[in-house]
Amino acid sequence: MRRSSHLQIGKRGEEFACKAIKKMGYRILERNYKCKIGEIDVIAMDGDILVFIEVKTRRHSIAYAKESIDKKKMKKLVAVASFYMKQKGYQNKKARFDVIAIYLKDKDIQFELIKNAFSL
Repeated sequence: MRRSSHLQIGKRGEEFACKAIKKMGYRILERNYKCKIGEIDVIAMDGDILVFIEVKTRRHSIAYAKESIDKKKMKKLVAVASFYMKQKGYQNKKARFDVIAIYLKDKDIQFELIKNAFSL
């Protein structure tokens, strides 16, 4: 698959994910937050909890999207989240990591929100 096509799929998935979590009451703080350590797709508030969200969009299956976050990726997300929390003065906030797995097939979109997918 061409890189541009892959990026378009990811962008479409993130747009869908943001709309879905807004409907669920999340308040989006940042999208595509980048620092020297890495990137987090979406940072939001769910009530008083700071939520770091990794969005995985695939054309093969929703299970494939969920399985694509390995220990190395989790470790990196935790490091970026810690950096963000220090940078923004959120060290005392409750935080969690959610994963949104999205399956795109033409006009059919399936998604699954996994709250507390892993922890700090």
